Amino acid sequence: MKKLTSTLPNMVMSLGIITIAAAALLAWTHSVTEAPIAAAAKQKQIDAIKSVAPKFNNDPLSQAWTYTPDGSDSPFTVFPAYEDGTLTGAAVEGYTLNGFSGEIRVMYGFAADGTITGYEVLSHAETPGLGAKMNEWFRSDIGNRSVIGRNPANTEMRVTKDAGGTIDAITAATISSRAFLDALRESYKAFVAYNGHKTTNTLADNE
Repeated sequence: MKKLTSTLPNMVMSLGIITIAAAALLAWTHSVTEAPIAAAAKQKQIDAIKSVAPKFNNDPLSQAWTYTPDGSDSPFTVFPAYEDGTLTGAAVEGYTLNGFSGEIRVMYGFAADGTITGYEVLSHAETPGLGAKMNEWFRSDIGNRSVIGRNPANTEMRVTKDAGGTIDAITAATISSRAFLDALRESYKAFVAYNGHKTTNTLADNE
């Protein structure tokens, strides 16, 4: 095979072929991995709902309801938990952009009366060994760390360093702790809003 002469047009043509080939390879890789990545993300979401929500036998995903806080463009998602038609609570996927390293996304669980039943951190970029401890810290029985079993309706879900706060912050990670609790408070508001929405629709259906 005759070797191409090293001229500018030939170099441009070679680079063009390489670029096209690379773009095609990236597109193929994306098409192959997109579905598995989406499936894995959905499964993680389902597992988190099962982990934090009270007992249910409905399909929370198909009954998901969204709530957008004032001043935000992104909604919180409420996954209602029903057992034999009775609301037992919900899992709420909430988030905050106020983490030490940006967005923190958490699935919080609430009983029908608003009591926190659990949580699972879905994603974050907090510092390993510090803010990253949130997935275990706020369920620990040590001191006043745990949020589980508390009800935001009658408990100030803020770090003890802030006025009225009742929750011990992660050592040396107060910003991450405030962010976690900020997302929790907003998730509770989303759950309360869902209850109001549900009640309004039920009354309308009965008229």
